[in-house]
Amino acid sequence: MYEVTTLRADLTALFEAAGLTDVEVDAAVADEHVRSAAYRRVIAARGGADPRALAAVLVRDPEPLTAKTAVVELVDQVAGETADPVEFRQQAAGIIAESDRLTPPKDREFVRQRVRDWELWLETENGQTPDAAALASASDWMQRRLADFSASQEVLALLTEHGRAKKTRNTAANRAKSTR
Repeated sequence: MYEVTTLRADLTALFEAAGLTDVEVDAAVADEHVRSAAYRRVIAARGGADPRALAAVLVRDPEPLTAKTAVVELVDQVAGETADPVEFRQQAAGIIAESDRLTPPKDREFVRQRVRDWELWLETENGQTPDAAALASASDWMQRRLADFSASQEVLALLTEHGRAKKTRNTAANRAKSTR
């Protein structure tokens, strides 16, 4: 069991490292909503700090949903900081290793799926066209994101044909027509 004193020490260190002087540690210890908001700010302010080290603290949060949400936010932040899928994969490997301590196990798989989704996104942004199987393994969230934002005619064509949701297929088809 994660002790209150350990949680307090973790939060104090995180807040100090991120320069969050306006977050009361005792309030964060007592309320997962305060912690969650603070985690978002810590992640945004991490300034290139080792994502694995941060994930190691986040996964210890006593509230499983708060822990998972923070780790996913960290994955999203790391993905947004790089255009290189190889660099992202290297940084994400440490996050995945730490996320293997999340409970319940479905939360671990959610983090792994989010990492796979971002790998797919970064690969397509770098000019690679996924095959239908890779696209099929993407979450509905990533398929929608690709349909909404991908500049690749090949990706849009694949989504038009193989997107899981009708809305995704229609969005991809409309964007493919309008960006020709």
